[in-house]
Amino acid sequence: MPEARPGPWWRWLALSAVVAAADLATKAWVSAAFQVGDVHVITPFFNLVLWHNPGAAFSFLAGAGGWQRWFFVAVTLAVSAVILAMLRKSGGNRLLAAALALVLGGALGNLWDRLTLGHVVDFIQVHAAGYYWPAFNVADSAITVGVVLILWDGVRDARAARAGQPHRSAPP
Repeated sequence: MPEARPGPWWRWLALSAVVAAADLATKAWVSAAFQVGDVHVITPFFNLVLWHNPGAAFSFLAGAGGWQRWFFVAVTLAVSAVILAMLRKSGGNRLLAAALALVLGGALGNLWDRLTLGHVVDFIQVHAAGYYWPAFNVADSAITVGVVLILWDGVRDARAARAGQPHRSAPP
């Protein structure tokens, strides 16, 4: 039976669009239902909150005075261009293409917030034994899963290279 070939690279942009749409829809819902700082306990380890983050991950540069907004917009645009180029070159490597699409969708969801609101809306909070992880959102989750998958793909490629097998993304 012949191996199924993936469609054109740009089809992966649909996954990016789904991630960005889910991110923006959940942020809109939380923003309409909660006030900034509200905490709604869901389970003993999971809360829904509304937090506006003008910085990056872990509120990096959140208090920098405003210039960081445009810095993060520029970084996101540059990274998105690199991701698009990598996606075009991902060949038949579906894992890598899916990972890149997840990262791109998450980046675009947070970019929309920065451009339209001046901050990123975060609302997922996990905690245990009195320790709280910084609030995050669907976009952050997609970026994290995408990066983990990119790393996993790299480990798989390194193992295949050590075993003398061809690179998976190389055409047959």
